[in-house]
Amino acid sequence: MNTADNRPIIQQLATNGTHPGYMSGFGNDYETEALPGALPQGMNSPQKCEYGLYAEQLSGTAFTAPSHQNERTWCYRIRPSVKHSNRYTKIDVPYWKSAPHVDPDVISLGQYRWNPFDAGAQDLNWITGMRTMTTAGDVNTQVGMAAHVYLVTESMVDEYFYSADSEMLVVPQQGRIRFHTELGIIDLEPQEIAIIPRGLVHRVELIEGPARGFVCENYGQKFELPGRGPIGANCMANRRDFKAPVAAFEDREVPSTVTIKWCGQFHTTPIAQSPLDIVAWHGNYAPVKYDLRTYCPVGAILFDHPDPSIFTVLTAPSGQPGTANIDFVLFRERWLVAEDTFRPPWYHKNIMSELMGNIYGVYDAKPEGFAPGGISLHNMMLPHGPDKDAFEGASNAKLQAEKLDNTMSFMFETRFPQHLTAFAAKEAPLQDDYIDCWADLKKHFDGTPGRK
Repeated sequence: MNTADNRPIIQQLATNGTHPGYMSGFGNDYETEALPGALPQGMNSPQKCEYGLYAEQLSGTAFTAPSHQNERTWCYRIRPSVKHSNRYTKIDVPYWKSAPHVDPDVISLGQYRWNPFDAGAQDLNWITGMRTMTTAGDVNTQVGMAAHVYLVTESMVDEYFYSADSEMLVVPQQGRIRFHTELGIIDLEPQEIAIIPRGLVHRVELIEGPARGFVCENYGQKFELPGRGPIGANCMANRRDFKAPVAAFEDREVPSTVTIKWCGQFHTTPIAQSPLDIVAWHGNYAPVKYDLRTYCPVGAILFDHPDPSIFTVLTAPSGQPGTANIDFVLFRERWLVAEDTFRPPWYHKNIMSELMGNIYGVYDAKPEGFAPGGISLHNMMLPHGPDKDAFEGASNAKLQAEKLDNTMSFMFETRFPQHLTAFAAKEAPLQDDYIDCWADLKKHFDGTPGRK
């Protein structure tokens, strides 16, 4: 059996919308092949591979990383990656920024909120439709992150992309997109997320649009599941609910381009074929998707409520134990049952910087003004908390078991200050009056003993 004999089958996958499927697990050692016998058994680099394929390793960590942290995938491809790389030309992608990016004309100190973004009549793909809101840390030293909104109105055609700077956590809010990656195909819709590893070539196809969502670009250590501590083995995000794609390849000889993000700069190179030509692979460095509807929240069942960290789906560690480079936190439907307790998030100042996005519904601490598709930013050590209506309502409510329904918001939280881009400050739909949501909070103080 040879590649040419199977080309109609592979082409059918691309034309009739059939998805080849997924494998279950997070951080697994997967193995998958699109053609029988393409994956070597018992070794990684045979003298000659089946079907005339090339063996190539994609390393996501240093070779000498401890075994429990070491990530790599062996790929068996039609051409080695060097054939998908040519002379590079620097290009400008004006709305996609990387840290450090501190605009002297922009004030990042403040509490900010934005209305949902509208792509308008523009033709925007995965690259041209990326809009950076904040940056933090330093892409050159591989610490920190950037937060983006993506707006996609058209598919990438014979265009491919990868980031040498970061892995990308993708959070759709509207529309459906498909990631054609070197290791397989991931379909993504609202209430799902995907992680696209650093260095993985892909193109993004618009299935249903326009599409809008959020991206956390992680410069540091890879996302992992948080330790559950005394919670134990179950609940929160479970490994079995993450899905990695099975192998699916393209054997297409057509003029194409590959755009690379490298140290915050963008370069493009022309090639003569599709780079998505991996026929089989095995390893633990792979893209995954996750259905947020499978996240099992944990909370207080008598009084008070724990820190919002209890809702962490994924964390990217830093060198400081317990203080993340990034936490991805989810606030979804759940029951509130705590007695004699102010149930919404409390007022606080935080060492972490919090960028929130609304996927759908109403966020309990801000019942007005925080629309689906909107964003808020509360930077490090800036006070924030419920508005007046949320405070008064929760303080005076008759407490009984209550289903917090029709809600799904998330947070990109980092130990670094998040600096606004000029786009976020001057072009994005900023709510100039957001700070006023706390203006009518009343003084309730009464020095009489026993008064509440």
